[in-house]
Amino acid sequence: MNLPKISIITPNYNGGEFLEETIVSILSQNYPNLEYIIIDGGSTDNSVEIIKKYESQLAFWVSEPDKGLYDAIQKGFDKSTGEIMAWLNSDDMYHKNALFTVAEIFNNFEQVQWLQGIPTTFDEKGRTVDVVPYKRWSKLDYYLGKFEWIQQESTFWTRKLWEKENSKIDLEMKYAGDLDLWLRFFRHEQLYTTTALLGGFRQRSANQLSLNFIDEYIIEAKNKISLEINNIPNNEREALSDIKNFTEKINTSSNRISYYLNKRKYSKKIEHLKSKYFPVPPRISFDRLEQKFKIQ
Repeated sequence: MNLPKISIITPNYNGGEFLEETIVSILSQNYPNLEYIIIDGGSTDNSVEIIKKYESQLAFWVSEPDKGLYDAIQKGFDKSTGEIMAWLNSDDMYHKNALFTVAEIFNNFEQVQWLQGIPTTFDEKGRTVDVVPYKRWSKLDYYLGKFEWIQQESTFWTRKLWEKENSKIDLEMKYAGDLDLWLRFFRHEQLYTTTALLGGFRQRSANQLSLNFIDEYIIEAKNKISLEINNIPNNEREALSDIKNFTEKINTSSNRISYYLNKRKYSKKIEHLKSKYFPVPPRISFDRLEQKFKIQ
């Protein structure tokens, strides 16, 4: 199998407590066509010492002041050359063989331009403590405010898709830069989901930006979604409005009989609009008998 180059960026600032576990989770994949880049924001803890320990296996690293998380990620992607791209923050991890799984799926299915695995959570000891039930996504989920969550740690995409959005993360975003990028990807391609475990988020007991500022993330996300809806094609906006209206008619039925009558009346209309304007791609799962991933 021709293994595409995969570029992984790790942004870091004073993340020395878990940084080495993140690095090892990537390098221990033993993926032969890996381009691994670490962008450190001028850490004052032991981060640089840890990075230097592995610098012979890195394509590039630097430690210098930056303007925050998304600035660091952008710096890394600007240095990258891989066909497949992702970033992994300095306390999160990949599951074993994740990169080979990603390579196989992108190689075998040309229609897949971005991909998510089943979201998982690690604890401070690196144990997998939560596996979220399998879910397929469409941009409709975001437009309806159901954006919790396309897990960034489990998401990979092609450079071709990245270039369609000008190879840029919105540096104006402080918390929800990942959601903004997913919204822009949805302009061009459907998100495929595999039943495989690819990456996971580490949930810590304290001092975690993504959890400490969850309310700010949600506010920023909702504002960005509202702006996006204002710019979608008219036929999609009309379909979205109809879906909301039909759903409200069902949910506000005055009694049980009215509920079932409205559900019968509007459910098919809702499903028709969803399939026409907001299709959900089939899942990618592993076939036990054929020992390969298949779109099903």
